[in-house]
Amino acid sequence: MKTYSYLILTLAALTLSCQSPKRTSSTEEQATIDSMAPNPFITHMYTADPSAHVWADGRLYVYASHDIAPPRGCDLMDRYHVFSTDDMVNWTDHGEILNSSQVPWGRKEGGFMWAPDCAYKDGTYYYYFPHPSDTEWNNSWKIGVATSKHPASDFTVQGYIEGMSPLIDPCVFVDDDGKPYIYNGGGGICKGGKLKDNMVELDGEMQDMVGLEDFHEAAWIHKHNGKYYLSYSDNHDENWNDGVKGDNRMRYAISDSPLGPWKSMGIYMEPTDSYTNHGSIVQYKGEWFAFYHNSALSNHDWLRSICVDRLYHNEDGTIRMVEQRK
Repeated sequence: MKTYSYLILTLAALTLSCQSPKRTSSTEEQATIDSMAPNPFITHMYTADPSAHVWADGRLYVYASHDIAPPRGCDLMDRYHVFSTDDMVNWTDHGEILNSSQVPWGRKEGGFMWAPDCAYKDGTYYYYFPHPSDTEWNNSWKIGVATSKHPASDFTVQGYIEGMSPLIDPCVFVDDDGKPYIYNGGGGICKGGKLKDNMVELDGEMQDMVGLEDFHEAAWIHKHNGKYYLSYSDNHDENWNDGVKGDNRMRYAISDSPLGPWKSMGIYMEPTDSYTNHGSIVQYKGEWFAFYHNSALSNHDWLRSICVDRLYHNEDGTIRMVEQRK
């Protein structure tokens, strides 16, 4: 286990080597976090798809996928790391917690360990990850589940969730009443459903999330002032000709129910310098934060790095556009 101060490393050095008091007003600017590590905040390896959670020990944990150099699209992504902090400045790399060789039902060629998520219930941490079961990977995606008694180590694959469509990007949301929900999606499809209390079986069928505008992938759920927010990556790219440079934007929708229907509310983050984006939103020490990734360290679309910036809810429940620190 190593703790890094996270000064931005040079590209030359790099080659060598997915309940606190709530902010409700757009006018409240006093931060409880005085400073944050520079973006990207992980610089000793390439990371993507940050899933951020705050657990009972008071630390903020980020579960991330790993881009492996030299890149070959997304198919070489083969392992997961966990990072944590208690001050948003100093981040601990807890090391690799899972790779494709540990998935008994997985694709024999490995790779394709894409955006993960983690949830906690009744003393157990549940790690959810998408992975194909066949060589023909595109239509054989399953949402695997690994469990541990610790938030950043000792995960063991238990199997996968039966009855889910072969889609990616799992997100698991445990509501205030303890009821768990699961979401996945990709290619313009977003689905959600209930989980049983055991966290590894569906409680009924998955259903389409209705009301989302231009959904692409990367569903994420957070709750604020009794409202449910579904945020995601859209389909924007350089061919839109809308005057906005870059590709995926981050959008959000609001509902009175964790399964919708949803009311589309627009964009909360403009494109980064990467071809993709994948975000999560979490509250920590009284502040809200938006996690995402860019390609600032590598200048390569498939060698990405995770970042974080403050996020603000306005008095009417809308989200202000996130300002990306450079």
